[in-house]
Order: sequence, then structure tokens, then C-alpha cells
Amino acid sequence: MRARLPGWAAELVMFALKMGWSAIFGICLLLAIIGTRAIWSDAMPVYRYDLLVVVAVGLQAAFLWLGLETWEEARVILLFHLTGTAMEIFKVHAGSWSYPEPGLLKLYGVPLFSGFMYASVGSFMARTIRVFDMRFAPFPPFWTTLVLAVAIYVNFFSHHFLPDIRLGLFAATVLLFLRTRIWYRIGDNLYWMPLPLAAFLSAIFLWIAENIGTMTGTWVYSGQARLELVSLGKLGSWYLLLYVAFVTVTFVVRRPLSRQPLLRSDLATSEQRSESRAPATG
Repeated sequence: MRARLPGWAAELVMFALKMGWSAIFGICLLLAIIGTRAIWSDAMPVYRYDLLVVVAVGLQAAFLWLGLETWEEARVILLFHLTGTAMEIFKVHAGSWSYPEPGLLKLYGVPLFSGFMYASVGSFMARTIRVFDMRFAPFPPFWTTLVLAVAIYVNFFSHHFLPDIRLGLFAATVLLFLRTRIWYRIGDNLYWMPLPLAAFLSAIFLWIAENIGTMTGTWVYSGQARLELVSLGKLGSWYLLLYVAFVTVTFVVRRPLSRQPLLRSDLATSEQRSESRAPATG
């Protein structure tokens, strides 16, 4: 098929396939949410939320066993699970949203599969870096990205009691990463995209996935009517949360970061080094 397509079309198809492969954990979890909602009834022997926990744990175990995720990526996912579950517990008790269905595998009213929804974002980000052989350059001083991520995460909690500083945080993401390009590989060609633009586009897809979650009744926002779209304000929340996700990933995986502007020759040299370290086969 690739031989019959124009070069640009073949690379577009390859880009879509790689993106889908990078997001496979989240896609599987989303399909489980949709599927269980379609077939579930009160006569089932287990609660739907509990089955989703089993599915999420099974997916994670299968990905590690099959080598679809590395243990390094699993550490990223664990961090996401912990920080995501903590936020879920706080937000549910603050009345931001709720999980209306019963379940045994709940922690302070939050079903345990919810942490895996945040973990799927970390899984996607870590796998995308590997699948596309991404590099981020020029990258700001790492400590500044940590400060930004902590400020964003804290604001998700503190805005319930203190002034919401998200407008300042939006500006900070652009100022800090304005020059940072995401370099990625499709076939033999290299491309780049401004990091803030990539974060915004990713936030759109997460907002769409969140609408699927609310329309299946898996969770419901306060004051949200049935089948009503999630507020576009949540798009901004996802945009900010993606920076927390990105910094969490780079906290574990530092290899793709560079303080200097990246040249195409730099990626070619990196690829040659990777090939020289690869074990011989055949």
C-alpha cells in the first residue's frame, strides 16, 4: 500500500498508525469503558467499575509481559497513577465530579481504575517519545520545568480556596517552551513541531475522550446534564495537565532533552549510535 501512495500520503498514514500504536493503552481502556457500558446490567455478578479495574491491571501486566512497554515507562505510569488518584480523591470530595455507579474497588469514593486513565496519558507520552524517536530542543533549564509542573499541579487543588492563577500558568507554558521544538522521525524523514502547539492538539483529543467518558456515565461533572458536552474550559485544564505529564515523563526519561538547538545531523548521529549498540541478529 505504501508503494502505491504518494510520499506525503504514505507518511501521513504512518504518522496516524504510530500515534495509534503509542496510544494503545488509552484506546484499549476507552474501548473497555464503552463496551462495558453497552452490555452492562444490574444482573451482572460484578460491578462495572470493578471489572474496569481488572481490565486496567490486566492491560498493564500484558503490556509489560509482551514487551510493549519498558520497565522505565512503567515507572512513569506508576507516578501518574499516584498523582492522578490523589487528584481524583480531592476533586470528587470537592464536588467537581462524581462516579455515580457502585463498586467495591473504590478508595474514598473513587474507583481504582481512574488512576489508570491518568496513567494512560503517561503511557502515551512515554511510548510516543520512543516510537517517534523524539528529541526536545532547545530545552529550558530542567528546574524551571519542575517549578512549572508543581505550580500547575498545586493550582488544581488550591484554586478551590485561593485565586485561580491558570491564566498566568498558560502564559508561563508558552514563555518557557516557546523555542522548544519536538523533533520526530517518520521513516527516513525528520519533522518538528512547537511544543505548545503539540500540547494544545493533544489536549483536544483528551477532551474528546473525556466526552466519551461522561456520555457513557462513567463519571459526571457537577451540573452537567445527560449527553451534554464537557465544558471547553476543561480543554484548558487538559492543556495544563499535559505539561505536568510531560515533566513527569522527562523526570524519568532524560535522554531526549537537549539545551542546544537540534540539527538533523544530531538525530542521524544518535541513530548511528543506537544501531552500533544493537545486538547482531541473523
